Amino acid sequence: MTTTPPPVDTNEVIALRGFSPEQRAGALIEALPYIQRFRRAIVVVKLGGNAMVDPDLFRTFAEDIVLLRSVGLQPVVVHGGGPQIGALLKRLGKETEFRDGLRVTDAETLDVARMVLVGKVGRDIVAALNTQGAAAVGISGEDAGLILAAARNPDLGFVGDVVDVKVDIIQRLLHERFIPVVSTIGSDGKGQAYNINADSVAAALAGALEAEKVIYLTDIAGLMMDVEDPASIIARSTVSHLEELRRSGVISGGMVPKVQACIDAVKGGAGSAHMLDGRIPHVLLLELFTDAGIGTMVTSDDAPEPLSDHHHEVS
Repeated sequence: MTTTPPPVDTNEVIALRGFSPEQRAGALIEALPYIQRFRRAIVVVKLGGNAMVDPDLFRTFAEDIVLLRSVGLQPVVVHGGGPQIGALLKRLGKETEFRDGLRVTDAETLDVARMVLVGKVGRDIVAALNTQGAAAVGISGEDAGLILAAARNPDLGFVGDVVDVKVDIIQRLLHERFIPVVSTIGSDGKGQAYNINADSVAAALAGALEAEKVIYLTDIAGLMMDVEDPASIIARSTVSHLEELRRSGVISGGMVPKVQACIDAVKGGAGSAHMLDGRIPHVLLLELFTDAGIGTMVTSDDAPEPLSDHHHEVS
């Protein structure tokens, strides 16, 4: 004898999954003022950390970027690839030397960096975005003179610093509704290539483009007064406040270059800089389109209050 299963309450199942019509409508209504405010705004996103290597986070990152473009923002993606470069060097049997946390880059290592950044990591990001229906284009800092570089220190070999950026190619791509994906290899006036820190490149591009925001996806929750206490996160700060914290030693170690990149971006012309935890799925959407606010936001000293009060300054 066949037993007829009890009827399923579809509304209850939907609610349990967190997809009730009310919740969806509420999320869209909450996002609307942010979408209206940021429409046509340039947002530079530096991809790094777990979001680059975790397949699920990488997919949600691609979804977020395509959604930003679909609702009218103009995202620019900047990426590094230190772990991937290191992995290939190891497979090739080449020893890697680090000085003050920077990889000594001889001619052979530079060739590997170019192959990995431009030919592998950049292509993977472009493919992920295009799979989501976008029109992404991968470019190197060498293309169209985008990034003019100079050697940081002769002892480091072909490790470079940004001297200047010429953003014409980025602006043209954005005008044609493409999503630029920038690999951080620059060159000097003689055509010599240099590997450049991706945080620094993102800051320079954001400043030159006068981006509304530059966002750094990292493996930390944000900037904290005490690295052992997640509750000490600094939700909103200013350039002068960060410079004071750096001078006093509160900001030290690996956080120094990231904080410096935020300072440089805002001083260079970006509206604000953000450090977000890239381990959180859809963290870009949570930061840009909800009242919750995540991570650390850095503004100039005289910047107006944000659209909502979801970032509070810590003094």
